[in-house]
Amino acid sequence: MKLNFKELCARVRAALFPPDITCDLCGAEIFDGSHFCKRCAPTVTFNDGTTCPVCGRKTARPEICIDCKAEAPLYKKGVSALVYKDGGARLVLKFKRGNPYLKDYLGGLMAKKAAELPECDAVTYVPITKKRRRRRGYNQGLLLARVVAKELGIPVVHALAKKRDTGEQKELSRRERAENLKGCFSIADRAAVKGKRILLADDVLTTGATADEACRELKIAGAAEICLVTAASVEWDTKKNGQKNISK
Repeated sequence: MKLNFKELCARVRAALFPPDITCDLCGAEIFDGSHFCKRCAPTVTFNDGTTCPVCGRKTARPEICIDCKAEAPLYKKGVSALVYKDGGARLVLKFKRGNPYLKDYLGGLMAKKAAELPECDAVTYVPITKKRRRRRGYNQGLLLARVVAKELGIPVVHALAKKRDTGEQKELSRRERAENLKGCFSIADRAAVKGKRILLADDVLTTGATADEACRELKIAGAAEICLVTAASVEWDTKKNGQKNISK
């Protein structure tokens, strides 16, 4: 099998820094079976505290966040494994930027969180364009979806396609993101979605605009119900205060 340059680099990194004996963040040797060294572990915040019962983002109080009150998302319920800040943000970005082996750890965390959701018939993912796939070397959403699906014992369906790149979005508001994303997805397999309860997998939940646009197409295709699971999500208070440190 012919490898592209990024895939080759990823294999070389995996050989030099085996994931089972080094810290997933800094690469320091640990040899204790954990994923993080003592210095990096405190920087990773797991999203297992108080969260919005709708979108699943970390909140200060156990109630629906103001965003979900103002405009309910198109998915029924969302969950995420990590809070997207500090070490958690660096881990997700490292996964997206040439370290696909992290799919197993992140996808495993996502599968555990997905157990909190209503039972679904299949997993799908937020796609990227063919151009972005060639540049990155892999589709991070698909890699995560495969791990989640295997853990849950349900199939992966390739339900969506992305028709165009949407460019940098980190400086955009929710409304601007929604406008930027409008019409960027299409249905690739209507039969795999119609009448099914679908679990949508993605790497990061920020404003929710990407998930909503994907859900819009899934609903048009006849999905009976949609839930969302992400590797990480931005804490609601952080997003409210305008600390936009994300790239999705």
